[in-house]
Amino acid sequence: MQKNSKDDKKQTRSELHKNSRKKSKKIKPWQVIVVIILGLILAGVGYAARVLTSANNLLSRSYTPIEKKVEENRHIDPLKDPISILLLGIDNDDDRQLDSTRTDAMILMTFNPINKDISMVSIPRDTYTYMSIPNQFEGMTKINAAYSFGEAESAIDAVEDLMELPINYYITVDFTAFEDIVNAVGGVEVDVPYDIKEQNAKGKFVIDLKEGRQHLNGEEALAFARTRKGDNDILRGSRQQEVMNEIMKKAMSIGSITKLENIMEAISDHFWTNMDKQTIFKVAEAALVGKESYGIQNYIFDWSGFNYYGEDMVGLNDDSLQYISHKLRLSLGLDEPDERDEEGYEFQTNGLISPKNIPNDGMAVWEE
Repeated sequence: MQKNSKDDKKQTRSELHKNSRKKSKKIKPWQVIVVIILGLILAGVGYAARVLTSANNLLSRSYTPIEKKVEENRHIDPLKDPISILLLGIDNDDDRQLDSTRTDAMILMTFNPINKDISMVSIPRDTYTYMSIPNQFEGMTKINAAYSFGEAESAIDAVEDLMELPINYYITVDFTAFEDIVNAVGGVEVDVPYDIKEQNAKGKFVIDLKEGRQHLNGEEALAFARTRKGDNDILRGSRQQEVMNEIMKKAMSIGSITKLENIMEAISDHFWTNMDKQTIFKVAEAALVGKESYGIQNYIFDWSGFNYYGEDMVGLNDDSLQYISHKLRLSLGLDEPDERDEEGYEFQTNGLISPKNIPNDGMAVWEE
């Protein structure tokens, strides 16, 4: 991966952090759930009984509960209570065993139906952090390894410990579904920041993308979202969110029942969640109630990279971690507003790494 200079990285992250707050925008109420699956199901709910039947079938097959979350979530009413959702993108093809599957994308989002806002942050996959998986693992490792120890439940535990907030629900999608969904909506328009040459998901041929505004099919969009060459996990997270937003725009503008059913079919057997049908339909109903538009707030971590025994790792800046955690906790009603929430406040990191992300043996080699 190309390394930027320390000054360049700080400038880029600062600009991205400011831009992430400026990107808060108003959208139509039924477009507020910037999550591929929830958005498509929402489209089915509001479109026609025929598509609603497809959505029902999909949800029945995809429902994969987590025992301890069933009780924790029992009294949640998505029509009036804020919720948190962890989105997990996994690369689980035929050549990979389940116990080696790691998350290639982790996006934490909160949805507040009272304040009409959605907050979301991409967690760098190489974030070095502590995790404790009963009978599996205890110690420090990359956060994307959590899924390989105990699937969604372990990933949730790791992110809850890192972010210091509860996660109610998860949605897991593998990359076969991602490609099929993009193709089902007719491709997406994105800004390719530089020329990209990347192997396709199965490593069988090279995808060649040119700099500039491009129309991408499923395999090309996946390569665009996943590439790690030429920049870093901050920019990678921004690309993933850009693709998600474009998929949502295309999915919500589709006027054909057949196309919506094709999208539902594309998701089938590649999508798992602990949200039951009633919960998802209530989330959709909350989005449809009232005329007020929702605001979407994207956050991006400030971080530094280091090498640890030959592996590239990420350490999140402590004040950045605390700031974004506060913003998401605020959305969930767990924090009170403070000076960081006052109008005109501009977050600036001091560059100090969180103790949660630093090896304790002194063997980390930090990037200059």
